[in-house]
Amino acid sequence: MSEGSVLARIRNILLAPIHALQILSGNKEFRNPILGSERLNRKGLHVWRVKTAARIAGWRRKRLRHLVTKDERSFFAANGFIERRNLLSDEDFKALVREVESLEAPAREMREGRAVTRRIPLTPDVLAKNPAIKAFLNSERWTGPIRYVGGFNVEPVLSIQTIFGTPSQGAGEMDPQTDLHTDTFHSTAKAWYFLYDVPADEGPFTYVAGSHKLTRRRLAWQKRMSILGSRGWTGGSFRIPLSAVKRLHLPMPTKFAVPANTLVVGDTFGFHARGYSARSSVRVEFYASQRPNPFLPFVNLDVAHIPFVRGRKEVIGWYLEDWLVRLGLQREIWRPIGQARPRPDIPSNHTPS
Repeated sequence: MSEGSVLARIRNILLAPIHALQILSGNKEFRNPILGSERLNRKGLHVWRVKTAARIAGWRRKRLRHLVTKDERSFFAANGFIERRNLLSDEDFKALVREVESLEAPAREMREGRAVTRRIPLTPDVLAKNPAIKAFLNSERWTGPIRYVGGFNVEPVLSIQTIFGTPSQGAGEMDPQTDLHTDTFHSTAKAWYFLYDVPADEGPFTYVAGSHKLTRRRLAWQKRMSILGSRGWTGGSFRIPLSAVKRLHLPMPTKFAVPANTLVVGDTFGFHARGYSARSSVRVEFYASQRPNPFLPFVNLDVAHIPFVRGRKEVIGWYLEDWLVRLGLQREIWRPIGQARPRPDIPSNHTPS
């Protein structure tokens, strides 16, 4: 046995208690020797985590049922997403867009393929100067569906997000977000509130309706993917081709080519992707995500109750990434770009109609 193998075995033995505790965490990485054990996953470890997390999420949602309407609860149970059009009145919507278009704040960008995602965190400093944005984020019209779908009555990670899309065909790297995938093994909430119309051919969000449900076929697929993951063939964010979606008896993906002032909240355990784009495009939206530990039964346990954390979950995640990059433990994903605007194509003296 080589020296490296001996050291790896010693490390795994020393870390075994931590690896075991991660069974009851949101960790989806198969590099964990327990989560990534082919023998255990053949016996059903991964499927047990999927089913247990789903039961707990369902229990939490029952406690948050007052946050959405009865029709929305039924629709979500069947489809895995909630859509609200004309979320704000015309007056409130125009005031919100006016503030977003005049906003300039610290931002970061991430490149995937040739597509670029820019995020401006909605920190307390930003909200103090933008009352319409602050009022919107505090509105239950916006927060209710996110908290219900995610199953936690907590503050999500918040930002204004700009997607600089590129044509999906042609030379260059492909955007991996255009592949249908599931984010992880349990229910999570992601939300998009669109400030401008989203054309069908400019990379709209797509979602396979009903793919969040634990059918017999879906559980068999999860087990098969966990075995492949144990062999190092895939990570914890499973990709799925359209042909396999059909074999699971699921419909074609829904394209959210929606008008401005539309909120979409999806359970991203379901299969979803960024749609294909026919041209270069710019999409601006409020973006939120929520992914606490899926095995927690508590709906109100939120680190945002800590004073410095509230409104800063996005930037705290970036600071942690910076620290890991400096230690050489992670590559840089979110690159600081300094002060930036959500819509660089709109001049600073522009006044929305």
